[in-house]
Amino acid sequence: MTPAAPPPRETVGLVIPLYNEEAVLPLLIDAIEAFRQDHPEVQQIVLVDDGSTDATARLARDLTAGKPGYVLIRFSRNFGHQLAITAGMEAVRTDAAVIMDADLQDPFWVVTEMIARWRQGYDVVYGVRKRREGETLFKRTATRLFYRLFQRLADVDAPLDTGDFRLVSRAVLDEYRRIQEQQPYVRGLIAWLGFNQTGIEYVRPGRAAGQTKYPFRKLLQLAVDGITAFSDRPLRYAARLGLVASALSMLGLVWVVVAKLVYGIPVSGWASLMVTLFLFGGLQLFFLGVLGSYLARVFAEVRRRPRYIIRERWHSDADAGASVPAPSRPAAR
Repeated sequence: MTPAAPPPRETVGLVIPLYNEEAVLPLLIDAIEAFRQDHPEVQQIVLVDDGSTDATARLARDLTAGKPGYVLIRFSRNFGHQLAITAGMEAVRTDAAVIMDADLQDPFWVVTEMIARWRQGYDVVYGVRKRREGETLFKRTATRLFYRLFQRLADVDAPLDTGDFRLVSRAVLDEYRRIQEQQPYVRGLIAWLGFNQTGIEYVRPGRAAGQTKYPFRKLLQLAVDGITAFSDRPLRYAARLGLVASALSMLGLVWVVVAKLVYGIPVSGWASLMVTLFLFGGLQLFFLGVLGSYLARVFAEVRRRPRYIIRERWHSDADAGASVPAPSRPAAR
């Protein structure tokens, strides 16, 4: 079935999370304004300040004051990259939105291609990283392995080598707003939503300025969140390994009894016994950690705390550039 074409006079928004991006922010705003010269359909830019500790928020206001369509959302503290994206997706009001990072590693020429694919009728157009520049071999390898592990374990058909850089239609945005997970894994949830999806390959350049906000620790946590959100296979694998270990233990017990009573062979070997104990003790602790990760996710869901808290909303074209206080109820999601 041919995807339905979007309505005429369509508008596009940009959703950009920010965290300590004062070094790259002037370059980002210049790039956005240059892009808007050729793309008047870009009517709204939602900047989400994820509790920055530098001058990101002040600089964002100064650089965008008087420019139409900019919205700055400031969190009360750092809630994380995925929730910053979520807040932007819930705030944008255009017919489609492009999620991209502030570091200019997501090229604007790809955004042009995404808009063209959307006009052909696709609801999701994601960027596929053919090559990643400016990253260590370890990070490239670890990221590549994670994407393949996630695709193998997850119960959703997620494309390989894709980050959060993508265009989503209004239909996808509206459905995403209905999802209220406390720890959203955005790219997985968008894949889970379905709709008509396609990808665009590109070479991801290095950061234009500043330092990466995703060290290995955060990447590992993102991987755990993604797998525990979309797969119960680690739990099933743990159960199967436990059955195998129990079967091997029973066979070992039978061998000890037969060797002693039937063949009169003395059974010894404290070294091998200790190695075996440490091996299975380590496996038990590992799978307790796996189980704990799932329980922690369930615990976060049942607490039903606000997913994020907005301390301020600021509109670049508001009267006198004034800040707009966040309403008390909609601020917490």
